[in-house]
Amino acid sequence: MMTMHPLVKIRRDLHRIPELGFEEFKTQAYLLDCIRSLNSSIIEIETWRTGIFVKINGTNPSKTIGYRADIDGLPITEETGCSFESEHKGNMHACGHDVHMTIALGLINHFASAPIKDNLLFIFQPAEEGPGGAEPMLKSETMAKWRPDMIMGLHVAPEYPVGTIATKPGLLFANTSELFIDLKGKGGHAAYPHQTNDMIVAACSLVTQLQSVVARNVDPLDSAVVTIGKITSGTVQNIIAEKARIEGTIRTLSSESMDKVKDRVRALVKGTEIGYQCESAIDFGAMYYQVFNEESITMEFMEYVQSTSDMKLVECREAMTGEDFGYMLKEIPGFMFWLGVESDWGLHNAKLFPNEDVIEKAVKFISGYIQYKGN
Repeated sequence: MMTMHPLVKIRRDLHRIPELGFEEFKTQAYLLDCIRSLNSSIIEIETWRTGIFVKINGTNPSKTIGYRADIDGLPITEETGCSFESEHKGNMHACGHDVHMTIALGLINHFASAPIKDNLLFIFQPAEEGPGGAEPMLKSETMAKWRPDMIMGLHVAPEYPVGTIATKPGLLFANTSELFIDLKGKGGHAAYPHQTNDMIVAACSLVTQLQSVVARNVDPLDSAVVTIGKITSGTVQNIIAEKARIEGTIRTLSSESMDKVKDRVRALVKGTEIGYQCESAIDFGAMYYQVFNEESITMEFMEYVQSTSDMKLVECREAMTGEDFGYMLKEIPGFMFWLGVESDWGLHNAKLFPNEDVIEKAVKFISGYIQYKGN
């Protein structure tokens, strides 16, 4: 029987305990236990809410290299059927953050015993999936004290095979915004519709209108998406609904298009309010800034990938994916890249199952790159 790699065991331990944004208490405790067990004199640790900063002091530092890993899970009921399935029913690491954390721990373990010239700052960031941990973490006292000169991060990519890194200079991920619309009319008996203002009818009409926003209000040479993923309304089949809630997401490749789409959404909701004689409220929830890779650092990284035999480089297109790492890249030069994990199931899918072979391979490759940058 083959012995399980220690990092694979860590990934499976973390996979069992997914927690939602700013509720990652067990996750934080597990990560702290792993880091403190290294008993390294060159490591400094500070916590921020449910997140962690880990500084590894260099031998003769002239700069600080940052590395970020997100730590939260998603409100998804797991359907992988694996032996280490989520113990937190209704929550799952369906976006690969368990893999992200494990790779970061592997890097910390490596550099704790083999320090480089420059300082390293590892950031375990909570609440990436919402409500957003990157922006407030940037404003923390610890970040002000240990602020890196450059920063990098990765995201697993089920569509690419293990051994693949995909990235590009400039825009990588879109601007994103949540969308919540509440409608309130007058409910009543199904036999007397004339005495009511039916919010199911109003909501259905509004959803159809929202599909015209991108088609008729965004430059065809730009890109945007308005997706409605959930409608909640009604109680039983013979009562006309008094309330309806529409939940969705907006994604655009430019901040200008985001403003334009939001303005159009407001106008359509106002029209629904007038046309269906109801009250309305809009909440755009958490908004994530675009992930924009600094050109020179990203090009240097891509050249490094091409110079090694460990990984294959793919220069990919930008994606409509949202990532609050964009806030960090807005303030600190750096980049994000996709890491192939070859799963048949995509991100946020209840059956996502990354290939664990990627973990050891990624630690070896990224530690090589960090050593190249920091010596």
